[in-house]
Amino acid sequence: MTIRPMPADQMRLPLQRDLPDGAEGFVTSDCNRAAVEALEDWPNLIGGAMAICGPAGCGKSRLAQIWAERVGAVAIHGAEAASIDPLELEGRPVLLDPAREVDDETLFHLINLAQAPGGALLMVARSAPSSWSVALPDLRSRLDAVISVPMAAPDDAVLAAMLEARFAERGIRPQKDVIPYLLRRIDRSAAAAEAVVETLDALHKPVTRALARDVMDDGHETSDLFD
Repeated sequence: MTIRPMPADQMRLPLQRDLPDGAEGFVTSDCNRAAVEALEDWPNLIGGAMAICGPAGCGKSRLAQIWAERVGAVAIHGAEAASIDPLELEGRPVLLDPAREVDDETLFHLINLAQAPGGALLMVARSAPSSWSVALPDLRSRLDAVISVPMAAPDDAVLAAMLEARFAERGIRPQKDVIPYLLRRIDRSAAAAEAVVETLDALHKPVTRALARDVMDDGHETSDLFD
């Protein structure tokens, strides 16, 4: 691990837009309940390392940010971890997102630091650490021991909240049947919610079910995000 401090303003993760800022904007549902409950009192008592895993756009980064804000964790973006002085992380909770971008040696050191009093490491990734291919034997055993909590693609409650938030950000009040219509037709991800709202907004028309149907039928520029 390179011993070189990184300025504090570079140790913050860029804001993900899965859900509105703040814990009050995060909708807990069956698709994410296990992860929400796992982080509620962690790292109190047990500390160590934990991972939350799930597909792109499921809200795992937003949930991790809420956790980091609550416990005062140092937030590190992927491979930037190799440029941070380990002494600055000792005895502190750390959020690592995306964790899969980190090299073996750096990840090994971060997991070891998480075992110190006051330390903890929350890793965010699409797959569980136990499935990662690594070269260091000592790292393999540590990854196999990491508690991994899955998150699923957004269900109706979470995807509806994402759509509502994206419309609200743009000052759009869709007709009440628009969101239920979209729920049945877009991919279950934050990216798909953002894409369809952006497309509807660009038309500069009242957002009705008829307009939403036209967008879905035409595909526009976001067809790769739709079922």
